[in-house]
Amino acid sequence: MALLEAALAAARPDDQRVSADRPNAARLAETCGGLPLALQITAALLKADPTLTVSELADELADELVLLQKLRYDDGSGSGSPSVAAAFELSYRQLDETAARVFRLLPVNPGPDLSTAAAAVLADLPTGELRSVLSRLAQAHLIEAAAGAARRWRMHDLLRLYALQRSDACALPDGREQAVDRLLQYYEETAHAATTHLSVPSEIPLSATFTDRDNALTWLDAERPNLIAAVVTAANTGREQISIKLSADLPVYLELRRRFDDLLVICTVCLDATRRLGKRANEAGALNDLGNTLLVVRRFEEAIVVYQDAIAIFQEIDEPRFRALALNHLGIPLREVGRLEEAVTSHQDAAAIFRETGDRHSEGDALGNLGVALGEVHRFEEAVTAHQDATAIFRETGDRHREGKAFDGLGLALEDMHQFEDAIAAHKRAIAILQETDDRHGEGSAMNNLGISFRHLGRFKEATNAHQNAATIFHETGDRYGVMVALNNIRLDLEEQHT
Repeated sequence: MALLEAALAAARPDDQRVSADRPNAARLAETCGGLPLALQITAALLKADPTLTVSELADELADELVLLQKLRYDDGSGSGSPSVAAAFELSYRQLDETAARVFRLLPVNPGPDLSTAAAAVLADLPTGELRSVLSRLAQAHLIEAAAGAARRWRMHDLLRLYALQRSDACALPDGREQAVDRLLQYYEETAHAATTHLSVPSEIPLSATFTDRDNALTWLDAERPNLIAAVVTAANTGREQISIKLSADLPVYLELRRRFDDLLVICTVCLDATRRLGKRANEAGALNDLGNTLLVVRRFEEAIVVYQDAIAIFQEIDEPRFRALALNHLGIPLREVGRLEEAVTSHQDAAAIFRETGDRHSEGDALGNLGVALGEVHRFEEAVTAHQDATAIFRETGDRHREGKAFDGLGLALEDMHQFEDAIAAHKRAIAILQETDDRHGEGSAMNNLGISFRHLGRFKEATNAHQNAATIFHETGDRYGVMVALNNIRLDLEEQHT
């Protein structure tokens, strides 16, 4: 901004366009990436047209499709005019053949940055050699280390556009389409390996790609924007199969991190891809995943329709286990809209199918949901039994995360039976397990339920503390509905304490 202001003042000392509009001047500087040459060219554009405002120029430069063209200034002297493109070209010409090819391939990555490992796959080079190439590119200021990230790299938008132009010109000799195939395959295989570490039964083998659950989550957190973009890119470039596979890898992680905006994107993209391919089984699976997402964002009526469509397809193609999965999920929105007996039946049917097919883990899921539905119709003893059976199954199958969720459900059923001390013990057990498995939102739900049990016993200070903790967690995880519920519970704690 100081450079812009000084450049304008040098031409016209009374030019106050930068100092009078600092927010848009900052936006203009950001668009130029802080590059001195780009700022000088931008200042030249302002000097050439005294009527052009900083805001207007910032808006023009924001259109990424014409950035390189707009950041040229023609002073009438011909080829000697400065341009960002010329500066990029000069740096590019200094690269050796390998570095130039890597530079051209890097913008193929669909996300905002990429790791050294992903870049090595993209370029089809050994990691050690690729590190040396990336170092040379960084020294030439053609790439930069991503902010706050170790071994991750990004390009400024202007450089990315320039590199894409070069990439288009050399796509065939660079083997660009094969590079895209390698990168998307890497993202899918590694995402699948990471997902095996997230709340799975012990009989499913854990991938050796990651040492443990925390290691897998760290990779997924770093790669999330790339993975979502990869799903879309694959679907848009005729790679529907890889898009479908990658979409199937991500729901468990995205639900854990409560990235439901991302989930809606990949579920919708995946559903369209399955329909283009005419894959009925995949279409039903995509419908089921979409229903799960609609359920969590509380679009219950839509979720019911989507689940019913999935169930019909699974029935048509004779897939009883997957039909049971959809039936189990269908019971939840049915319960939410007050169709309680239908919800009980849906969960009971699902549990029966899982029992017949020997799927113990999924049976535990269905029993947990059945317990909630039974509680809603005041069949409390049956609800407690269902939750107890669910906790036993999850302990047996080694799924600590779902065991924690089942204990929370058990606590709710015990509350309905007025067994509040036992309910408190169950909720505390749930909180400990959900903390252990890094389910922050689940921890908030269990904390909220714990507060209710405390309130029933007249332990109002403990109740309010639990509900305050729940509200904080819901706020952190972006659940506004959860915050509302927790705050309302605090109100009830205070009202009952003073009556």
